Amino acid sequence: MTESLQKPLWTSSDQYLRLGIWAEVARLKHTLLRWNQCFVSMGVGMELRHLRYFVAVAEAGNLTVAAEQTLHTSQPSLSRQIRDLEDEVGAKLLTRRARGIELTPAGRAFLEHARSVLAQVEAATEAARRVAHPAKPCFSMGFLTGHELTWMPEALRILRDELPNIDVMISSQYSPQLADAISKGNVDAAFLRRERGVPELAFRPLVKEPLVVVLPSDHRLAARKTISPEDLVGETFVGVSHTAPVLRAIIEDYLKRSGINITPAHETEHVVMGVSLIASTGGVALLPAYAQNFLTQSVTSRPLKGYAPTVDLVLGYKKSNESPILKLLLSRLDELVARVSKKTR
Repeated sequence: MTESLQKPLWTSSDQYLRLGIWAEVARLKHTLLRWNQCFVSMGVGMELRHLRYFVAVAEAGNLTVAAEQTLHTSQPSLSRQIRDLEDEVGAKLLTRRARGIELTPAGRAFLEHARSVLAQVEAATEAARRVAHPAKPCFSMGFLTGHELTWMPEALRILRDELPNIDVMISSQYSPQLADAISKGNVDAAFLRRERGVPELAFRPLVKEPLVVVLPSDHRLAARKTISPEDLVGETFVGVSHTAPVLRAIIEDYLKRSGINITPAHETEHVVMGVSLIASTGGVALLPAYAQNFLTQSVTSRPLKGYAPTVDLVLGYKKSNESPILKLLLSRLDELVARVSKKTR
C-alpha cells in the first residue's frame, strides 16, 4: 500500500486505478467520492480503458456497434476486455443476447459508478490543464460582409499590443445579425450599420459612405462622368434585400425624393452578390462606395450627379460590456479611422 501511494495517481488516461487510494476527485451531489469507495472490489489490474469500454457497450446495447462505431476496435478484442473486467470485478456484468447485450443487476450498479469515475477523471484532467495552461481572454469582433478587407487589418494592428494575451474571434455577417449577436453577448464589437430597435447597443460613427452607381463597363451610362437618378429609369435595377434594412431604406428614400419610381428586377444580399448580378444581367445598382473594392473588369462605378446620399458605418457594442479590450479599441477609434482613410485614398 505504501508503494502505491508514493506513485502518481495516473500518468495517462489509462493508468491503473489503485485499490485503497484515498484521493478526493470530485464533489458529486454534495457528496465527496473516493475511488476506493466507488470500487471496493477493484484489483490492481483494472484500468480506465476497461471502464470506458464497459460504458460504451452499455450505452450502445451491442458489442459490435460499440466496437465499430464508438471505440473503433475489433469486436473480439472488446469482448476480451469485457471478460477481463468481469474477472477483475468478480461478477458477471452483462449477458449476451441474440440482438445485443443486457446488463445484469451487478452491471447496472457498476455502470453508475463507472460513469462517475470517468466524469471525475475528465474533470480532474481539465482542471489540471486549466492550471497548467490558463485560458486566454476572448475578444470577438464582427464585420459587415465586405468590410473585413478594409477594417480588419487595421483593427488588429490597433490591438497588436494585446494580441499575445487574448484570443481574437472574427465573424462576418449581415448588419442585423451582427446587432443581434452583440445584444446576446456573442460579439463584443462589430463594424455595422446603425440598426434600429436595439436600445442596449451604443454606436460610434466611423465613416459616411456615399452611394455610387455600379454598372457594366460597357453600359451606355458608363461613358458619363456622373449619373443622375433620372438616368436609372428604364434600366434593369438591382435593389438591396431586407438583409440590409438600413441601406435599403436610404436608397428607397433617395429615389422617392428624386421623384423616381423604380421596381427592382433583382435584389442582392451583399455587395459581392450585387456585382455578380450586375455583370450577369447588365443591370445597374446603387451601392455604398466600398463596393468599388470588389469590382471586376466587366463592372465599373460612377458617382451620382449632385447630392449623393450616404450610409453610416459605425462601431457597435453593448453598453454594459466592460471588456478592457473593448475600452482600448474605443479609445483608439480616431487612430483607426485615420489609418483606414489613409489606406483608401
